[in-house]
Amino acid sequence: MTDLARFSINQMTVKQLSLPELADACGQSGITHVGLWREPVQAYGLEATAKLVRDAGLTVTTLCRGGFLTATDPVERVEALGDNHAAIEEAATLGTDTLVLVSGGLPYGSKDLHGARERIADALAVLAPYAESHGVRLAIEPLHPMYAADRCVVSTLAQALDLAERFPAHQVGVTVDTYHIWWDDQAPAQIARAGAAGRIHSFQLADWTTPLPEGVLNGRGQLGDGAIDMRAWKAHVETAGYTGPIEVELFNERLWARDGREVLVETAERFVEHVIR
Repeated sequence: MTDLARFSINQMTVKQLSLPELADACGQSGITHVGLWREPVQAYGLEATAKLVRDAGLTVTTLCRGGFLTATDPVERVEALGDNHAAIEEAATLGTDTLVLVSGGLPYGSKDLHGARERIADALAVLAPYAESHGVRLAIEPLHPMYAADRCVVSTLAQALDLAERFPAHQVGVTVDTYHIWWDDQAPAQIARAGAAGRIHSFQLADWTTPLPEGVLNGRGQLGDGAIDMRAWKAHVETAGYTGPIEVELFNERLWARDGREVLVETAERFVEHVIR
């Protein structure tokens, strides 16, 4: 239990488990933190999910995801802001103070990375005060550069912090995800920068294994199977002052094809082996 005190299982890691199955499996394994995703929460019912996790004694560490704020079409921008307002309300109902943002890729036909990032800032100016009014922080997650075109034009912690620092730290911070930043030799300094300002709102783990699968999205490796030194990154965020939950978020077809309860137990064991001890 002590070794798992900060462990949070992100729902995507064991997406084959229904929400009731996940809550039950966490109870049997001594896991008290979960990160949730909006789509399965909406399918099960927002209020029903909030009651389920509350009754199970689970703390929701983050809700994924808001974002996709780079559209140029006025109608699409209005729709994106509306969806993010809804995501903030959902996070508040679930009792989490952190909504993770995947900012969005380049609009079709565009090559303007700078313009896309500025549209994110424009959207944050609307969303950040609304989030604060609901007791929710926005956590900008930089994604690996291979996702810049279609999923996230924010590729480094430096870029994420450049956006976040336009707003108060209690409104906007960053998500530090090992899968996306492990390659960046500037990341440790940026973690220190984020920590000094109180902007590390979430810390997530996944390993980097090769070859990447076709489409690359579902290539996150189980802890200990790849190239990332998990203890080193944990040390970086802790030196920067972060003492909160540590989520393991894995997109992996092979893991999803297995028994979800077995994957949950294995992931907790890998967390203890490769992160804690």
